[in-house]
Amino acid sequence: MKSVRDIMTDDVRVCTPDDSLQDAARLMKERNVGAIPVCGNNKELLGMVTDRDLAVRGYADNKQASTAIKEVMSDHLYHVEPNADLQQASNIMAEHQVRRLPVVEQGKLVGILALGDLSLEDMSDQAAGQALEEISERPELH
Repeated sequence: MKSVRDIMTDDVRVCTPDDSLQDAARLMKERNVGAIPVCGNNKELLGMVTDRDLAVRGYADNKQASTAIKEVMSDHLYHVEPNADLQQASNIMAEHQVRRLPVVEQGKLVGILALGDLSLEDMSDQAAGQALEEISERPELH
């Protein structure tokens, strides 16, 4: 089976915690993505900012476009090593209900694995389908 490194996106643009909400939104538009990793000076992964973070924690809370990303980013992250197999990555995505998984090697961001990347791989169609099914499940309300 292929490894995460074989199918991950390694041309990843990042923001710093001090970049603005507008910087992140502009980069998302430029790259046509819904999430941007937030990294320190040495590419250490500090968080992720998603289009939903911008909308819900940013603009809906009346934050200005110049607000620093660190005020709205998610810093509780799950990640995967580049040498992990695709089933392992799929299991992490499903278990934690995430569609994008940062790929970290020796503490530094080296790529992103998206659910769409998994679905493009013949050998991982089943893993992607299982992950999507579990990600899309709504928890029961009591």
